[in-house]
Amino acid sequence: MGVHSVCIYCGSSLGNSSEYAEQASILARTLARNAITIVYGGAKVGLMGVIADTALAEGGKVIGVIPQSLVEKEVAHQGLSKIHVVESMHERKALMSELSEGFIALPGGVGTFEELFEVWTWAQLGFHSKPCGLLNISSYFDQLSAFIRHATSEGFIKPQHQEMLIVAATVDELLAKFNTYKPPTVKKWISQAEI
Repeated sequence: MGVHSVCIYCGSSLGNSSEYAEQASILARTLARNAITIVYGGAKVGLMGVIADTALAEGGKVIGVIPQSLVEKEVAHQGLSKIHVVESMHERKALMSELSEGFIALPGGVGTFEELFEVWTWAQLGFHSKPCGLLNISSYFDQLSAFIRHATSEGFIKPQHQEMLIVAATVDELLAKFNTYKPPTVKKWISQAEI
C-alpha cells in the first residue's frame, strides 16, 4: 500500500443502518491487516468506536486525537495504541492531518463534513498533496456528490479540484484509488477575465 497512515472522519453515532458499522469494520480490518495506522478522533462511541475496536482486535495501530473537553465527558477510548489530548478542535484537526498520509470520510454528521471539507480545501490550496476520499456506504454521500458536481458545473469548483475528492462504494476500490493518487496542478485560481 502507498500510504502508511490514514485519518478517518466518521460519526459519533452508528446511524440507522447496520451497513454503516459493517463497512466501517471492513475498512478498519483491511487497514490493520495492511499495517496502516489509523488516526481518528479518539472517541469510543458510534462509528468512531467501531473503527478503533475493530482495528485493535486485528492487532492494528490506532492513534486518537481528542480535545480535553471531550475526555472530561467520558467519551475518550481508553484502549488505543496512543492518545493525544489537545486543548482545542483546531489543534485536534492540525495534529490529525500531520499524523496522516491520507483522509477518509465515512458517514457522519456536521463534524465529519466540516473535517472533510477543511482537509479537501487544504489539498486544493496546495497545503498538502495527500488523497482525500469518501467511502460511500449505502449511497450515503450520493446527494453530497451530486451537489459538488452542481457546484462544479456552476463554476464555483474547478473540475480538477472536484476530481481531488475520491468517491468509492467499497473499501478495496477506495484504497486502490488512494494508491494511484496524483494531485492535479492548477496554475491559476482566478482568470484575468474575473479580475
